[in-house]
Amino acid sequence: MAAVTGKDVADFLGQGDSSELVALAGQHVAIVTAMAQAYTRGKGFTGTAPDADVAAVITTATARLLTNPGQLSEQVGQVSVRGSFNSWTLAETFVLNRYRKRAK
Repeated sequence: MAAVTGKDVADFLGQGDSSELVALAGQHVAIVTAMAQAYTRGKGFTGTAPDADVAAVITTATARLLTNPGQLSEQVGQVSVRGSFNSWTLAETFVLNRYRKRAK
């Protein structure tokens, strides 16, 4: 699989025709890709290209970061909501842990 691009993330968000969003997503995807590669210690990547399941993790995590780049919590009524990339989700962690070498 090819490296995830800003266009891939913008398409995932249904806004692939927005050149501003594609450019911003391109900046964010580089950060999330680096974090995924560090988390798995490079496993799940062929050069800079992630395996398909790791690419899916990069896409979804980048979409969360992109929607709230300031990492701010939002107040909805009496509830504080985190709408940003705060960490890997449980599903993303399951995927990445398949590649991660654990300490013994």
